[in-house]
Amino acid sequence: MTRALRVAVLAALLFVGCKTEGPDATPEGVVRELVERLQRLNGGEQDAKAAFELLSQRTRENLEDRAKRYTAASGKRIDPEMMIAPQSFVQRFDVRSYETVPSGPGFAVVRVHGVAEGEVAEVHCVFEDGGWRVDIELPPLAPVVVRPREEAPPPRR
Repeated sequence: MTRALRVAVLAALLFVGCKTEGPDATPEGVVRELVERLQRLNGGEQDAKAAFELLSQRTRENLEDRAKRYTAASGKRIDPEMMIAPQSFVQRFDVRSYETVPSGPGFAVVRVHGVAEGEVAEVHCVFEDGGWRVDIELPPLAPVVVRPREEAPPPRR
C-alpha cells in the first residue's frame, strides 16, 4: 500500500470515527437548540424554518392548521413556520441546567432549571423521524362555524 493511499484510508477512518451528533440526539440537546433558535427568531423565514424543524409532528400539524385557517380568513398565504411569533416567545428565566426525565419509550420531559431557586419549566419531547423533537401542547383550533346566509330583504318601492 502506498503512503498516499494509507494517509487517505487513515483520514477516511478518522472522519467516520469523528461523526458529531446533531442537537436532536438527546432530549436536552433539542430543547437547548430550540431555545437558542427561538432567541434568534426575528420574523425571518430562515430562522422560523430552523425552529420549526425541531418541533414534533403533532406540533407542526397544529401550526399547519393554524396557517391554513389564517390564509383562508385573510386571503394572504402564510407558511406554518411563520405561525411561530417571536413576540410570543419570552424566556422566563436564565437557564442554569437541563435535566432529562424519561417518561416512557420514545418520550421524555426536560426540566429546565433557572438560576434562581424554584425556577423550573418542563418541556415535553418525543423521539420521531430518527431524532428528538419538542412537543408543544397547543390548544386545538375551534371548529369553523359557517352561518347560513340571510337573504336580502326585497327592495322598497
